[in-house]
Amino acid sequence: MVKPTLTSLLHIDRPLIMAPMFLVSNTKMVVEGMKSGVAGCIPALNYRTLDELRASVIELREAKVAGGSFGYNLIVNKSNIKYKDQLAVLCEEKVDFIITSLGSPEETINQAHKVGIKVFCDVTDLAFAKKVESLGADALIAVNNLAGGHRGNISPKELIKELNEKTTLPVISAGGVSTKNELDEMLSYGAVGVSVGSPFIASFESGVSEEYKQACVDYGEKDIVLTEKISGTPCTVINTPYVQKVGTKQSWIEQTLNKNKTLKKWVKMIRYMIGSNAVTKAATEVTYKTVWVAGPTIENTTEISSVSKIVDRLCL
Repeated sequence: MVKPTLTSLLHIDRPLIMAPMFLVSNTKMVVEGMKSGVAGCIPALNYRTLDELRASVIELREAKVAGGSFGYNLIVNKSNIKYKDQLAVLCEEKVDFIITSLGSPEETINQAHKVGIKVFCDVTDLAFAKKVESLGADALIAVNNLAGGHRGNISPKELIKELNEKTTLPVISAGGVSTKNELDEMLSYGAVGVSVGSPFIASFESGVSEEYKQACVDYGEKDIVLTEKISGTPCTVINTPYVQKVGTKQSWIEQTLNKNKTLKKWVKMIRYMIGSNAVTKAATEVTYKTVWVAGPTIENTTEISSVSKIVDRLCL
C-alpha cells in the first residue's frame, strides 16, 4: 500500500510540521513557517480564552500562503476542562488539521471530519496506534524516545517500521531531527514526514525569554534529563542548576498518593497545575527557578535565528 505523504496530506512544500510546544509556539512562528513551505501547529492551551483562540485561527487563515498549512494541538483527556469548547472553535473556524494528545481522539475525529479537518494522533506504541486507526485517524504522530517533552520509549527506526508494517496509516516521526541528514534518515525508515519542536525554541519569533532561547544554544544533548516534577509523567528538561537542586524524582509522598486509585487523578491534576505554573514562569520571566523544557535535538542549535533559517537548515 502506498501511503500519502505529509506534503500531499497538508498541501505543503516540505515534509515538516513545526511541533506544538506549550508556551513556545505562537502565530508569528506559524506564519513564518507557512512562508517557508511547512506546517505549523500551536497548543490550544496556549490561549487562556476561547476568544483568543478564535482570533489566532482567524489571523493564521488570513496569513496562509500556498505551500503552507496550520493546525492546533488538543489535549483530549479529562484533565483539560476546556477541550470540548476548544474543539468547537477549531471546527467552526475550519483549521487545516488537529493533533490530539493524551486521551481518546474519538470525539475529535468525529467532529473534525464533519467539516473536513484532518486529525493526526500522538502515539508512542502499536497498541494505541491500532486504537486510533480503528477510530478513523488520518495519520500517526510517532513520538519516539528522542522527542522533547513527554517522549516515548521506542527508537525512531523501530517505532516507524512497526507502525508502517502493522497499520494502514501514514507515519509522521516526532523526535530526533535537528539536521537535514536526520530528517532524511526518518524518511528512509518509512516516515512520510517529521514533526520538529526543540530546534525552533531558539527562534526570533518564539514567545519565550531570551534566557530560555540562549539556554538551547549553550546546552546540548548531554544536558537533557527526565523529570517527574512537572506533571508526574517523565518530561525532558535542560539540566540547569535549579533542576539539579530540586531533583527529578517524585517525593515518597507523591509516589504513595499516585498509587491510591481514589486520589491518583486529583494528585496528578494538582501536580500538573503546579508544574505548568513553574514552566510558565521559567519560560517568560528571568528567575533562578529555571525549568526549561527541551529535547536532545538542541544539540545542533548554535545560534538564535529565524524560523525560516531553521526550516532551511532542516530541509535543504
